[in-house]
Amino acid sequence: MIPDTSSTATSSTTTSTTASPTTATAPAPLPVTEVARLGAEVLNRVESVVVGMREPLHIALATVLAGGHVLFEDVPGLGKTLAARSIASAVGLDFRRLQCTPDLLPSDITGSFVYVPSTAEFEFRPGPVFTGLFLADEINRTSPKTQSALLEAMAEGQVSVEGRSFPLPRPFHVVATANPIESEGTYALPEAQLDRFMVRLGVGYPDADGETQVLLARVARRHEVATVEPVTDAATLLAMQAGVESVDVDPDIAAYCVRLAAATRRHRSVEVGASPRGSQGLLLVARALAVLAGRDFVIPDDVKRVAVPVLAHRLTLTVQAWTSGVSAAQVVLEVVSSVPGPPAVGTREREAAD
Repeated sequence: MIPDTSSTATSSTTTSTTASPTTATAPAPLPVTEVARLGAEVLNRVESVVVGMREPLHIALATVLAGGHVLFEDVPGLGKTLAARSIASAVGLDFRRLQCTPDLLPSDITGSFVYVPSTAEFEFRPGPVFTGLFLADEINRTSPKTQSALLEAMAEGQVSVEGRSFPLPRPFHVVATANPIESEGTYALPEAQLDRFMVRLGVGYPDADGETQVLLARVARRHEVATVEPVTDAATLLAMQAGVESVDVDPDIAAYCVRLAAATRRHRSVEVGASPRGSQGLLLVARALAVLAGRDFVIPDDVKRVAVPVLAHRLTLTVQAWTSGVSAAQVVLEVVSSVPGPPAVGTREREAAD
């Protein structure tokens, strides 16, 4: 098991201001079949301890393979933290967990310079964000100022402290959890922060059989903490991500993603629709899902499958829609049902026929 760390704990006491990412050279991409095999094994390992979350776990893993960040938003006690920890363990990433609180400071995430009497100099002490997978637990319990400390890390893979930039390890991913049912003592994530998460996933309650399995698994292991053995390591995960990046996408599929995002901007219930980052997220996660399925091509159903997780949190609804109880997920489902899909025969097939 990889232990939790507090906001002041780090894996090392100092780091150079010229530190470089863990993996500097680009790895050779793995074949699609190998990525699919390893992905299936990762999911099987995670599902051995996380019950009733097959679809969210599948999309979360696809998001990691696509190089993105994940937001789990649902009520407490459904296993969101366990899911994040298990994914990190299965893919072999270093894992740090930070419990977000209202008094948390940005430096508690990024790290800070401290004075060292023995050298009479200031040295940088890295924060918990310097890891492979960083879990910001209950991110909506900390202030917007502290939430924004993750923006640069999520977008550029680095943090800036005292005017100096420090690269983060590669791969680097953020998984955050949020509780949507409480408002007291919480700070809603601003739109710019939400947009940095490639997907937002709900977990949902397990069915009766699944919940029974959770209870029996706890009794069987005789202790509280569930562990997952690693399937890959950081270098292999980078090679898997390179394998996903090597897969081309038919222009018709790309155009379909654009039409879906554009349709959200014209919807009557939407004040601000999905940006081009949303259409790009559709394409990237759909491609990763295709690779996990053992395909080197994307089909429209891949895009439809991730439309709600990728687009819903990027929409700002009108006041009338919000007061009427319309949800962003409903809007996205309506858009998916109304926007025609690409032709059954793709561009490459049509060119071959000609």
